[in-house]
Amino acid sequence: MTMITKEDRRLSIMQPYIFPYIGYFHLIESTEKIVFYDDVNYIKRGWINRNRILLNNSDFLFTISVEKASQNKLINEIKPLIDSNFINKFFAQIETAYKKAPHYYAVVEMLKTVFSKQHDNISDLAINSITSVYQYLDKDIQWTKSSISSPEIKGMDKADRLIQITKNLGYQKYINAIGGKELYQKEYFNNKGVKLNFVKSQKIEYKQFNNDFVPWLSIIDILMFNDKNAVIEQITAYNIV
Repeated sequence: MTMITKEDRRLSIMQPYIFPYIGYFHLIESTEKIVFYDDVNYIKRGWINRNRILLNNSDFLFTISVEKASQNKLINEIKPLIDSNFINKFFAQIETAYKKAPHYYAVVEMLKTVFSKQHDNISDLAINSITSVYQYLDKDIQWTKSSISSPEIKGMDKADRLIQITKNLGYQKYINAIGGKELYQKEYFNNKGVKLNFVKSQKIEYKQFNNDFVPWLSIIDILMFNDKNAVIEQITAYNIV
């Protein structure tokens, strides 16, 4: 288990995803603060407005409908379409999937709190889904949005913008998801005055009823099957590389 110290302040920057998988939480836990990248282009068929749960012994993709989805719009310009039909359908799916899970009722109450609020855009809904998990776990999370912290650099090259956001917030160390190794070079960041590392998830496995384990589902799945202490152990099971 890797723990962050006061002498090793790190920042992460990531698009907000709806109830993301545990690797997203490893990214958050590996840093002192996360910047939710809300003023970059929306990604169709990505994880901003959809994720996977365990339904009938297999992974099942749930989706939050959005208004006029376009990759030419920013994430914070996309409006979620949350109506009674969606609510009824979503919670029926959750009930079918997890009614017999040990922490079903507590987690459903948390989900209801998230979807009972009005959200002007899918970014704020996704951020609320993440911060609500932290509230449920009685843990703190330090965060901001790129549209608030560094709106003036919108449109810069991807790597250069990440570097500038890191510097703007007073950090010299930046942590990216492990998939970023294909996109970003440590040497390039170092030459710009920012140390780049990546967070790598350790193996996470837990009992899902009596089924073969299905990995990398939404955090909803982990919360359903694990008590809070176990979840906290799992979201801190990562390595910095």
